[in-house]
Amino acid sequence: MNKFKLLLFALSFFPFLTFAQEKQNNFEISKSIDIYNNVLKYLNMNYVDEINPAELNETAINAMLRELDPYTVFIPESEIEDVRLLTMGEYGGIGSIIQFYDGNVHISEPYENFPAHKAGLLPGDAIVEVNGVNTEGKTVSEVSELLKGQPGSKFTIKVRRDGEKDVLTKTITREKIKIDNIPYYTILDGGIAYIILNQFTKDAAKELKEAFLEMKSKQELKGLVIDLRGNGGGLLNEAVDIVNLFVPKNKLVVYTKGKTAEQNRNYYTKLDPEDTEIPLAILVNGSSASASEIVSGSIQDFDRGVIIGQRTFGKGLVQNILPMSYNAQMKVTVSKYYIPSKRCIQEIDYSKKAKNDTLTKNDTLGPEFRTANGRIVYEGHGIQPDVKIEPEILSTITAHLYAKNMIFKYANKFYREHKSIPSPEEFVITDEIYDDFVKFVENQDFEYTSESEKDFEELVKTAKKEGYYENIKSQLDVLEADLKSHKDKDLINNKKEISEILKLEIVGRYYFQKGKIRSTLKDDVELNRAVEILLDSNGKNEYETLLKGINN
Repeated sequence: MNKFKLLLFALSFFPFLTFAQEKQNNFEISKSIDIYNNVLKYLNMNYVDEINPAELNETAINAMLRELDPYTVFIPESEIEDVRLLTMGEYGGIGSIIQFYDGNVHISEPYENFPAHKAGLLPGDAIVEVNGVNTEGKTVSEVSELLKGQPGSKFTIKVRRDGEKDVLTKTITREKIKIDNIPYYTILDGGIAYIILNQFTKDAAKELKEAFLEMKSKQELKGLVIDLRGNGGGLLNEAVDIVNLFVPKNKLVVYTKGKTAEQNRNYYTKLDPEDTEIPLAILVNGSSASASEIVSGSIQDFDRGVIIGQRTFGKGLVQNILPMSYNAQMKVTVSKYYIPSKRCIQEIDYSKKAKNDTLTKNDTLGPEFRTANGRIVYEGHGIQPDVKIEPEILSTITAHLYAKNMIFKYANKFYREHKSIPSPEEFVITDEIYDDFVKFVENQDFEYTSESEKDFEELVKTAKKEGYYENIKSQLDVLEADLKSHKDKDLINNKKEISEILKLEIVGRYYFQKGKIRSTLKDDVELNRAVEILLDSNGKNEYETLLKGINN
Protein backbone atom coordinates (compact mmCIF):
# COMPACT_ATOMS: atom_id res chain seq x y z
CA MET A 1 0.00 0.00 0.00
CA ASN A 2 1.57 3.30 -1.07
CA LYS A 3 1.58 6.41 1.12
CA PHE A 4 -1.32 8.02 -0.76
CA LYS A 5 -3.58 5.01 -0.36
CA LEU A 6 -2.56 4.67 3.28
CA LEU A 7 -3.57 8.28 3.90
CA LEU A 8 -6.95 7.76 2.20
CA PHE A 9 -7.52 4.63 4.31
CA ALA A 10 -6.67 6.48 7.53
CA LEU A 11 -8.96 9.39 6.66
CA SER A 12 -11.83 7.08 5.80
CA PHE A 13 -11.35 5.18 9.06
CA PHE A 14 -11.01 8.27 11.27
CA PRO A 15 -14.76 9.09 11.52
CA PHE A 16 -15.41 5.55 12.71
CA LEU A 17 -12.72 5.91 15.39
CA THR A 18 -14.21 9.22 16.52
CA PHE A 19 -17.70 7.73 16.71
CA ALA A 20 -16.42 4.68 18.59
CA GLN A 21 -14.57 6.86 21.10
CA GLU A 22 -17.62 9.02 21.66
CA LYS A 23 -19.78 5.90 22.15
CA GLN A 24 -17.27 4.56 24.70
CA ASN A 25 -17.21 7.90 26.55
CA ASN A 26 -21.01 7.99 26.70
CA PHE A 27 -21.05 4.49 28.16
CA GLU A 28 -18.48 5.46 30.80
CA ILE A 29 -20.52 8.55 31.72
CA SER A 30 -23.71 6.50 32.14
CA LYS A 31 -21.84 3.91 34.18
CA SER A 32 -20.29 6.57 36.44
CA ILE A 33 -23.64 8.29 37.03
CA ASP A 34 -25.22 5.00 37.99
CA ILE A 35 -22.40 4.17 40.43
CA TYR A 36 -22.50 7.67 41.93
CA ASN A 37 -26.28 7.51 42.46
CA ASN A 38 -25.92 4.16 44.21
CA VAL A 39 -23.13 5.44 46.47
CA LEU A 40 -25.15 8.47 47.54
CA LYS A 41 -28.36 6.42 48.02
CA TYR A 42 -26.70 3.71 50.11
CA LEU A 43 -24.82 6.27 52.20
CA ASN A 44 -28.10 7.98 53.00
CA MET A 45 -29.71 4.65 53.95
CA ASN A 46 -26.86 3.03 55.86
CA TYR A 47 -24.32 5.56 57.17
CA VAL A 48 -24.30 5.58 60.97
CA ASP A 49 -24.77 9.34 61.27
CA GLU A 50 -27.09 11.67 59.43
CA ILE A 51 -25.61 12.98 56.18
CA ASN A 52 -26.30 16.10 54.12
CA PRO A 53 -26.72 14.85 50.53
CA ALA A 54 -26.55 18.37 49.06
CA GLU A 55 -23.24 19.09 50.75
CA LEU A 56 -21.79 15.72 49.76
CA ASN A 57 -22.91 16.26 46.19
CA GLU A 58 -21.27 19.67 45.97
CA THR A 59 -18.08 18.29 47.52
CA ALA A 60 -17.98 15.49 44.94
CA ILE A 61 -18.55 17.88 42.04
CA ASN A 62 -15.89 20.30 43.25
CA ALA A 63 -13.36 17.47 43.74
CA MET A 64 -14.02 16.29 40.18
CA LEU A 65 -13.60 19.74 38.69
CA ARG A 66 -10.36 20.34 40.60
CA GLU A 67 -8.84 17.60 38.43
CA LEU A 68 -9.20 19.91 35.42
CA ASP A 69 -8.18 23.53 35.96
CA PRO A 70 -8.86 26.27 38.54
CA TYR A 71 -11.30 28.07 36.22
CA THR A 72 -13.79 25.26 35.69
CA VAL A 73 -16.09 25.52 38.72
CA PHE A 74 -19.59 24.61 39.88
CA ILE A 75 -21.76 27.55 40.91
CA PRO A 76 -24.71 26.70 43.18
CA GLU A 77 -27.81 28.87 43.12
CA SER A 78 -26.68 30.66 46.29
CA GLU A 79 -23.59 32.04 44.51
CA ILE A 80 -25.23 33.26 41.31
CA GLU A 81 -24.94 36.85 42.52
CA ASP A 82 -21.14 36.46 42.56
CA VAL A 83 -21.23 35.52 38.86
CA ARG A 84 -23.16 38.67 38.11
CA LEU A 85 -20.45 40.65 39.89
CA LEU A 86 -17.72 39.02 37.79
CA THR A 87 -19.46 39.55 34.46
CA MET A 88 -21.51 42.70 34.95
CA GLY A 89 -19.46 44.36 37.70
CA GLU A 90 -22.59 44.91 39.78
CA TYR A 91 -24.56 43.37 42.65
CA GLY A 92 -27.15 44.33 45.27
CA GLY A 93 -25.47 45.25 48.54
CA ILE A 94 -23.85 47.94 50.67
CA GLY A 95 -20.69 48.69 48.69
CA SER A 96 -17.81 47.76 50.97
CA ILE A 97 -14.84 45.43 51.18
CA ILE A 98 -14.91 43.28 54.33
CA GLN A 99 -12.17 41.20 55.97
CA PHE A 100 -11.75 38.79 58.87
CA TYR A 101 -9.37 39.45 61.75
CA ASP A 102 -9.35 39.29 65.56
CA GLY A 103 -12.26 36.82 65.53
CA ASN A 104 -14.70 39.04 63.59
CA VAL A 105 -15.56 40.18 60.13
CA HIS A 106 -14.79 43.89 59.83
CA ILE A 107 -15.52 46.69 57.41
CA SER A 108 -12.28 47.13 55.49
CA GLU A 109 -13.00 49.77 52.86
CA PRO A 110 -16.41 51.37 52.19
CA TYR A 111 -16.86 52.62 48.63
CA GLU A 112 -17.42 56.34 48.36
CA ASN A 113 -21.09 57.43 48.12
CA PHE A 114 -22.45 53.90 48.45
CA PRO A 115 -24.73 52.64 51.27
CA ALA A 116 -21.98 51.61 53.71
CA HIS A 117 -20.38 55.06 53.40
CA LYS A 118 -23.73 56.88 53.55
CA ALA A 119 -24.66 54.99 56.71
CA GLY A 120 -21.44 56.11 58.39
CA LEU A 121 -19.71 52.72 58.55
CA LEU A 122 -15.96 53.08 58.97
CA PRO A 123 -12.92 50.89 58.28
CA GLY A 124 -12.33 48.72 61.33
CA ASP A 125 -15.98 48.46 62.37
CA ALA A 126 -16.58 44.90 63.61
CA ILE A 127 -19.85 43.46 62.26
CA VAL A 128 -21.64 41.73 65.14
CA GLU A 129 -25.17 41.35 63.77
CA VAL A 130 -27.01 41.60 60.43
CA ASN A 131 -30.82 41.75 60.53
CA GLY A 132 -30.90 39.90 63.83
CA VAL A 133 -28.41 37.22 62.76
CA ASN A 134 -25.37 36.99 65.03
CA THR A 135 -22.20 37.01 62.91
CA GLU A 136 -19.82 35.68 65.56
CA GLY A 137 -17.78 32.84 64.10
CA LYS A 138 -19.02 33.42 60.55
CA THR A 139 -16.70 33.64 57.58
CA VAL A 140 -16.32 36.57 55.20
CA SER A 141 -18.40 34.79 52.54
CA GLU A 142 -21.18 34.02 55.04
CA VAL A 143 -21.37 37.63 56.23
CA SER A 144 -21.19 38.82 52.62
CA GLU A 145 -24.30 36.78 51.79
CA LEU A 146 -26.14 38.43 54.68
CA LEU A 147 -25.19 41.90 53.45
CA LYS A 148 -26.22 41.27 49.84
CA GLY A 149 -29.80 41.46 48.67
CA GLN A 150 -32.27 43.13 46.37
CA PRO A 151 -31.60 46.82 45.70
CA GLY A 152 -34.07 48.91 47.70
CA SER A 153 -34.38 46.38 50.54
CA LYS A 154 -33.63 47.61 54.06
CA PHE A 155 -31.86 45.88 56.93
CA THR A 156 -30.21 46.69 60.26
CA ILE A 157 -26.56 46.15 61.04
CA LYS A 158 -24.85 46.29 64.41
CA VAL A 159 -21.16 47.12 64.62
CA ARG A 160 -18.60 47.47 67.38
CA ARG A 161 -16.24 50.42 66.90
CA ASP A 162 -12.95 51.17 68.64
CA GLY A 163 -13.35 54.13 70.96
CA GLU A 164 -17.12 53.57 71.37
CA LYS A 165 -18.55 51.89 74.48
CA ASP A 166 -21.85 50.84 72.97
CA VAL A 167 -22.62 48.75 69.91
CA LEU A 168 -23.79 50.98 67.06
CA THR A 169 -26.97 50.15 65.12
CA LYS A 170 -27.40 51.35 61.53
CA THR A 171 -30.29 50.98 59.10
CA ILE A 172 -29.06 50.56 55.54
CA THR A 173 -30.92 50.49 52.23
CA ARG A 174 -29.20 48.21 49.72
CA GLU A 175 -28.40 49.62 46.30
CA LYS A 176 -27.23 48.25 42.99
CA ILE A 177 -23.48 48.37 43.45
CA LYS A 178 -21.64 48.95 40.20
CA ILE A 179 -17.89 48.57 40.51
CA ASP A 180 -16.13 51.07 38.28
CA ASN A 181 -14.15 49.60 35.42
CA ILE A 182 -12.20 52.85 35.46
CA PRO A 183 -11.64 54.18 38.98
CA TYR A 184 -9.46 57.08 37.83
CA TYR A 185 -8.18 58.98 34.79
CA THR A 186 -6.32 62.25 34.37
CA ILE A 187 -3.94 64.26 32.19
CA LEU A 188 -0.41 64.21 33.56
CA ASP A 189 2.24 66.89 33.09
CA GLY A 190 3.40 67.07 29.50
CA GLY A 191 0.00 66.15 28.06
CA ILE A 192 0.07 62.41 28.76
CA ALA A 193 -3.38 60.92 29.33
CA TYR A 194 -3.54 58.26 32.02
CA ILE A 195 -6.37 55.73 32.47
CA ILE A 196 -6.57 52.97 35.07
CA LEU A 197 -8.67 50.01 33.92
CA ASN A 198 -9.38 47.66 36.83
CA GLN A 199 -11.59 45.07 35.13
CA PHE A 200 -13.31 44.07 31.90
CA THR A 201 -16.95 43.94 32.87
CA LYS A 202 -19.87 45.26 30.81
CA ASP A 203 -19.22 48.68 29.17
CA ALA A 204 -15.48 48.69 29.93
CA ALA A 205 -14.63 49.68 26.34
CA LYS A 206 -17.37 52.34 26.27
CA GLU A 207 -16.11 53.86 29.52
CA LEU A 208 -12.49 53.87 28.35
CA LYS A 209 -13.50 55.50 25.09
CA GLU A 210 -15.45 58.22 26.92
CA ALA A 211 -12.56 58.92 29.30
CA PHE A 212 -10.07 59.12 26.43
CA LEU A 213 -12.25 61.41 24.27
CA GLU A 214 -13.01 63.67 27.24
CA MET A 215 -9.30 64.21 27.88
CA LYS A 216 -8.61 64.57 24.16
CA SER A 217 -11.22 67.34 23.93
CA LYS A 218 -9.51 69.33 26.70
CA GLN A 219 -6.04 69.59 25.19
CA GLU A 220 -3.67 68.11 22.64
CA LEU A 221 -2.44 64.80 24.03
CA LYS A 222 1.15 63.69 23.56
CA GLY A 223 0.48 60.10 24.54
CA LEU A 224 -1.80 57.70 26.41
CA VAL A 225 -0.98 55.28 29.24
CA ILE A 226 -3.47 52.48 29.98
CA ASP A 227 -2.79 50.88 33.36
CA LEU A 228 -3.70 47.16 33.44
CA ARG A 229 -1.64 46.28 36.52
CA GLY A 230 -3.62 43.98 38.79
CA ASN A 231 -6.39 43.61 36.21
CA GLY A 232 -7.38 39.94 36.23
CA GLY A 233 -9.51 40.19 33.09
CA GLY A 234 -13.18 39.69 32.34
CA LEU A 235 -15.26 39.81 29.16
CA LEU A 236 -13.40 38.95 25.98
CA ASN A 237 -15.51 41.18 23.73
CA GLU A 238 -14.69 44.21 25.88
CA ALA A 239 -10.98 43.54 25.34
CA VAL A 240 -11.50 43.35 21.56
CA ASP A 241 -13.47 46.61 21.58
CA ILE A 242 -10.73 48.38 23.55
CA VAL A 243 -8.09 47.28 21.03
CA ASN A 244 -10.45 48.56 18.31
CA LEU A 245 -10.18 52.09 19.74
CA PHE A 246 -6.57 52.24 18.55
CA VAL A 247 -6.39 49.69 15.70
CA PRO A 248 -8.08 49.87 12.26
CA LYS A 249 -11.30 48.10 11.36
CA ASN A 250 -11.32 44.42 10.24
CA LYS A 251 -8.16 43.41 12.14
CA LEU A 252 -8.10 39.96 13.77
CA VAL A 253 -7.52 40.64 17.48
CA VAL A 254 -7.99 37.16 18.91
CA TYR A 255 -9.27 33.75 17.88
CA THR A 256 -10.29 30.80 20.00
CA LYS A 257 -9.82 27.05 19.52
CA GLY A 258 -11.88 24.49 21.40
CA LYS A 259 -13.24 20.96 21.17
CA THR A 260 -16.33 21.85 19.14
CA ALA A 261 -16.73 23.93 15.99
CA GLU A 262 -18.85 26.52 17.82
CA GLN A 263 -15.91 27.25 20.13
CA ASN A 264 -13.62 28.08 17.20
CA ARG A 265 -14.27 31.77 16.70
CA ASN A 266 -12.51 34.79 15.24
CA TYR A 267 -12.83 38.22 16.85
CA TYR A 268 -12.21 41.18 14.55
CA THR A 269 -12.27 44.90 15.11
CA LYS A 270 -15.66 46.05 13.79
CA LEU A 271 -15.56 49.84 13.92
CA ASP A 272 -13.41 52.69 12.73
CA PRO A 273 -10.84 53.45 15.45
CA GLU A 274 -10.75 56.61 17.56
CA ASP A 275 -7.00 57.20 17.22
CA THR A 276 -4.35 55.19 15.38
CA GLU A 277 -1.54 57.72 15.84
CA ILE A 278 -1.30 58.67 19.51
CA PRO A 279 1.74 57.08 21.19
CA LEU A 280 0.46 54.34 23.47
CA ALA A 281 1.92 52.60 26.54
CA ILE A 282 0.34 49.71 28.46
CA LEU A 283 1.38 49.02 32.07
CA VAL A 284 1.25 45.36 33.17
CA ASN A 285 2.43 43.10 35.98
CA GLY A 286 2.18 39.48 37.11
CA SER A 287 -1.48 39.95 38.05
CA SER A 288 -2.51 41.21 34.60
CA ALA A 289 -4.37 38.26 33.13
CA SER A 290 -6.81 37.02 30.50
CA ALA A 291 -8.52 40.02 28.86
CA SER A 292 -5.62 42.22 30.03
CA GLU A 293 -3.30 39.95 28.08
CA ILE A 294 -5.51 40.13 24.99
CA VAL A 295 -5.23 43.92 25.05
CA SER A 296 -1.53 44.16 25.87
CA GLY A 297 -0.60 41.21 23.63
CA SER A 298 -2.58 42.51 20.65
CA ILE A 299 -1.20 46.02 21.02
CA GLN A 300 2.27 44.45 21.09
CA ASP A 301 1.60 42.16 18.11
CA PHE A 302 0.29 45.07 16.02
CA ASP A 303 3.28 47.20 17.14
CA ARG A 304 0.71 49.80 18.15
CA GLY A 305 2.28 50.62 21.51
CA VAL A 306 4.89 49.64 24.07
CA ILE A 307 4.30 47.30 27.00
CA ILE A 308 5.98 48.29 30.29
CA GLY A 309 6.33 46.45 33.60
CA GLN A 310 6.58 42.76 34.44
CA ARG A 311 5.64 39.55 32.64
CA THR A 312 1.88 38.98 32.72
CA PHE A 313 0.10 36.03 34.34
CA GLY A 314 -0.23 33.78 31.30
CA LYS A 315 -3.95 32.89 31.20
CA GLY A 316 -5.01 32.04 27.69
CA LEU A 317 -8.10 30.02 28.57
CA VAL A 318 -11.69 30.99 27.76
CA GLN A 319 -14.65 30.10 30.00
CA ASN A 320 -18.37 29.90 29.27
CA ILE A 321 -21.08 29.81 31.90
CA LEU A 322 -23.51 26.93 31.28
CA PRO A 323 -26.95 26.56 32.93
CA MET A 324 -27.43 23.50 35.15
CA SER A 325 -30.38 21.90 36.92
CA TYR A 326 -32.05 23.63 39.88
CA ASN A 327 -30.78 27.10 38.92
CA ALA A 328 -27.15 26.14 39.34
CA GLN A 329 -24.46 27.04 36.80
CA MET A 330 -21.05 25.76 35.77
CA LYS A 331 -18.19 27.85 34.48
CA VAL A 332 -16.30 25.68 32.00
CA THR A 333 -13.04 26.19 30.14
CA VAL A 334 -14.09 25.68 26.52
CA SER A 335 -11.19 26.98 24.45
CA LYS A 336 -7.80 28.64 24.30
CA TYR A 337 -7.28 32.02 22.75
CA TYR A 338 -4.62 33.15 20.31
CA ILE A 339 -3.61 36.74 19.60
CA PRO A 340 -2.63 38.35 16.24
CA SER A 341 0.87 36.85 16.00
CA LYS A 342 -0.90 33.43 16.37
CA ARG A 343 0.70 32.73 19.73
CA CYS A 344 -1.18 31.30 22.68
CA ILE A 345 -0.13 32.94 25.93
CA GLN A 346 -1.45 30.20 28.24
CA GLU A 347 1.49 29.28 30.42
CA ILE A 348 0.42 26.25 32.47
CA ASP A 349 -0.70 23.06 30.79
CA TYR A 350 -3.26 21.72 33.27
CA SER A 351 -3.39 18.38 31.50
CA LYS A 352 0.15 17.68 32.72
CA LYS A 353 -0.07 17.54 36.50
CA ALA A 354 2.82 16.13 38.49
CA LYS A 355 2.33 13.04 40.64
CA ASN A 356 2.02 15.25 43.70
CA ASP A 357 -0.80 17.16 41.98
CA THR A 358 1.28 20.33 41.67
CA LEU A 359 1.88 22.60 38.74
CA THR A 360 4.62 25.10 38.24
CA LYS A 361 5.06 28.01 35.89
CA ASN A 362 7.41 27.53 32.99
CA ASP A 363 10.44 29.80 32.92
CA THR A 364 11.63 28.49 29.56
CA LEU A 365 10.68 30.66 26.62
CA GLY A 366 8.34 28.96 24.16
CA PRO A 367 8.30 29.02 20.36
CA GLU A 368 9.07 32.29 18.60
CA PHE A 369 6.46 34.35 16.79
CA ARG A 370 6.67 37.70 15.00
CA THR A 371 4.88 41.02 15.44
CA ALA A 372 3.73 43.09 12.47
CA ASN A 373 7.16 44.77 12.36
CA GLY A 374 8.98 41.46 12.70
CA ARG A 375 9.84 41.71 16.39
CA ILE A 376 10.32 38.38 18.13
CA VAL A 377 7.70 37.46 20.75
CA TYR A 378 7.15 34.16 22.55
CA GLU A 379 4.32 31.73 23.19
CA GLY A 380 3.23 30.15 26.45
CA HIS A 381 4.85 32.66 28.71
CA GLY A 382 2.32 35.40 29.27
CA ILE A 383 3.16 38.74 27.68
CA GLN A 384 6.79 39.77 28.01
CA PRO A 385 7.00 43.58 28.35
CA ASP A 386 9.03 45.62 25.88
CA VAL A 387 10.47 47.52 28.83
CA LYS A 388 11.05 45.35 31.89
CA ILE A 389 10.97 46.94 35.32
CA GLU A 390 11.74 44.83 38.34
CA PRO A 391 8.90 44.82 40.88
CA GLU A 392 9.44 46.36 44.27
CA ILE A 393 9.70 43.72 47.00
CA LEU A 394 8.58 44.66 50.48
CA SER A 395 10.89 44.06 53.40
CA THR A 396 9.89 41.30 55.80
CA ILE A 397 8.82 43.70 58.53
CA THR A 398 6.68 45.78 56.17
CA ALA A 399 4.95 42.69 54.85
CA HIS A 400 4.21 41.50 58.39
CA LEU A 401 2.98 44.92 59.52
CA TYR A 402 0.55 44.89 56.62
CA ALA A 403 -0.52 41.26 57.00
CA LYS A 404 -1.14 41.62 60.75
CA ASN A 405 -3.22 44.78 60.21
CA MET A 406 -0.88 47.06 62.14
CA ILE A 407 -0.97 49.66 59.38
CA PHE A 408 -4.73 49.25 58.92
CA LYS A 409 -5.45 49.65 62.64
CA TYR A 410 -3.18 52.67 63.02
CA ALA A 411 -4.91 54.38 60.08
CA ASN A 412 -8.23 53.87 61.88
CA LYS A 413 -6.76 55.41 65.04
CA PHE A 414 -5.34 58.33 63.07
CA TYR A 415 -8.71 58.97 61.41
CA ARG A 416 -10.48 59.09 64.77
CA GLU A 417 -7.97 61.65 66.04
CA HIS A 418 -7.72 63.91 62.97
CA LYS A 419 -10.73 65.50 61.28
CA SER A 420 -8.85 66.29 58.06
CA ILE A 421 -5.53 66.02 56.25
CA PRO A 422 -4.01 67.88 53.28
CA SER A 423 -4.74 66.75 49.72
CA PRO A 424 -3.51 63.26 48.70
CA GLU A 425 -0.66 64.84 46.74
CA GLU A 426 0.45 66.99 49.69
CA PHE A 427 -0.02 64.69 52.65
CA VAL A 428 3.18 63.14 54.03
CA ILE A 429 4.07 60.98 57.00
CA THR A 430 5.95 63.38 59.27
CA ASP A 431 8.47 62.27 61.88
CA GLU A 432 5.83 62.99 64.52
CA ILE A 433 3.28 60.73 62.82
CA TYR A 434 5.82 57.95 62.31
CA ASP A 435 7.00 58.08 65.92
CA ASP A 436 3.39 57.76 67.01
CA PHE A 437 3.00 54.75 64.71
CA VAL A 438 6.09 53.09 66.22
CA LYS A 439 4.66 53.55 69.73
CA PHE A 440 1.34 52.11 68.55
CA VAL A 441 3.05 49.02 67.14
CA GLU A 442 5.06 48.51 70.32
CA ASN A 443 1.86 48.61 72.39
CA GLN A 444 0.23 45.98 70.15
CA ASP A 445 2.73 43.26 71.08
CA PHE A 446 3.66 42.96 67.43
CA GLU A 447 6.01 40.08 66.72
CA TYR A 448 7.35 38.55 63.55
CA THR A 449 10.08 36.20 62.41
CA SER A 450 12.60 37.62 59.96
CA GLU A 451 14.03 35.57 57.12
CA SER A 452 17.42 35.73 58.83
CA GLU A 453 15.89 34.27 62.00
CA LYS A 454 14.33 31.44 59.99
CA ASP A 455 17.71 30.69 58.43
CA PHE A 456 19.34 30.87 61.86
CA GLU A 457 16.86 28.36 63.28
CA GLU A 458 17.62 25.99 60.42
CA LEU A 459 21.35 26.46 61.03
CA VAL A 460 20.92 25.52 64.71
CA LYS A 461 18.88 22.41 63.78
CA THR A 462 21.49 21.33 61.24
CA ALA A 463 24.35 21.96 63.71
CA LYS A 464 22.63 19.81 66.35
CA LYS A 465 21.90 17.09 63.82
CA GLU A 466 25.50 16.94 62.66
CA GLY A 467 26.97 17.20 66.16
CA TYR A 468 28.58 20.62 65.78
CA TYR A 469 26.25 22.60 68.03
CA GLU A 470 28.17 22.38 71.33
CA ASN A 471 31.43 23.36 69.65
CA ILE A 472 30.00 26.49 68.01
CA LYS A 473 27.33 27.43 70.57
CA SER A 474 29.17 30.56 71.71
CA GLN A 475 29.46 31.86 68.13
CA LEU A 476 25.81 31.07 67.51
CA ASP A 477 24.81 32.98 70.67
CA VAL A 478 26.71 36.04 69.43
CA LEU A 479 25.07 35.75 66.01
CA GLU A 480 21.62 35.41 67.57
CA ALA A 481 22.19 38.54 69.67
CA ASP A 482 23.36 40.48 66.59
CA LEU A 483 20.27 39.40 64.67
CA LYS A 484 18.00 40.57 67.49
CA SER A 485 19.83 43.89 67.69
CA HIS A 486 19.36 44.53 63.98
CA LYS A 487 15.75 43.33 64.05
CA ASP A 488 14.92 45.82 66.82
CA LYS A 489 15.96 48.58 64.41
CA ASP A 490 13.80 47.33 61.50
CA LEU A 491 11.05 49.87 62.15
CA ILE A 492 13.63 52.66 61.84
CA ASN A 493 15.71 51.19 59.01
CA ASN A 494 12.62 50.62 56.86
CA LYS A 495 10.97 53.92 57.71
CA LYS A 496 10.72 55.19 54.13
CA GLU A 497 9.06 52.03 52.81
CA ILE A 498 6.67 51.69 55.75
CA SER A 499 5.78 55.39 55.55
CA GLU A 500 4.67 55.06 51.92
CA ILE A 501 2.24 52.26 52.72
CA LEU A 502 1.08 54.03 55.88
CA LYS A 503 0.43 57.20 53.87
CA LEU A 504 -1.65 55.24 51.36
CA GLU A 505 -3.79 53.68 54.08
CA ILE A 506 -4.39 56.99 55.86
CA VAL A 507 -5.22 58.84 52.64
CA GLY A 508 -7.83 56.18 51.87
CA ARG A 509 -9.70 57.06 55.07
CA TYR A 510 -10.32 60.61 53.84
CA TYR A 511 -10.26 60.43 50.03
CA PHE A 512 -11.17 56.79 49.31
CA GLN A 513 -9.83 54.90 46.30
CA LYS A 514 -9.31 57.90 44.05
CA GLY A 515 -7.27 59.56 46.79
CA LYS A 516 -5.04 56.51 47.11
CA ILE A 517 -4.35 56.61 43.39
CA ARG A 518 -3.60 60.33 43.40
CA SER A 519 -1.14 59.91 46.27
CA THR A 520 0.95 57.34 44.36
CA LEU A 521 1.24 58.97 40.93
CA LYS A 522 4.35 61.04 41.62
CA ASP A 523 6.45 58.06 42.78
CA ASP A 524 5.08 55.41 40.41
CA VAL A 525 8.19 53.95 38.76
CA GLU A 526 6.42 52.20 35.85
CA LEU A 527 4.20 55.19 35.12
CA ASN A 528 7.10 57.63 35.19
CA ARG A 529 9.04 55.39 32.81
CA ALA A 530 6.07 55.28 30.44
CA VAL A 531 5.78 59.08 30.47
CA GLU A 532 9.52 59.38 29.82
CA ILE A 533 9.26 57.12 26.75
CA LEU A 534 6.12 58.74 25.34
CA LEU A 535 7.51 62.26 25.75
CA ASP A 536 10.98 61.20 24.56
CA SER A 537 12.35 62.90 27.65
CA ASN A 538 15.85 61.50 27.16
CA GLY A 539 16.07 62.30 23.45
CA LYS A 540 16.67 58.67 22.41
CA ASN A 541 13.43 58.25 20.45
CA GLU A 542 12.82 55.11 22.51
CA TYR A 543 9.19 54.73 21.49
CA GLU A 544 9.90 54.27 17.78
CA THR A 545 13.03 52.26 18.49
CA LEU A 546 11.12 49.79 20.65
CA LEU A 547 8.34 49.34 18.10
CA LYS A 548 10.83 48.72 15.31
CA GLY A 549 12.60 46.08 17.36
CA ILE A 550 15.96 47.81 17.40
CA ASN A 551 18.15 47.03 20.39
CA ASN A 552 18.82 50.15 22.42
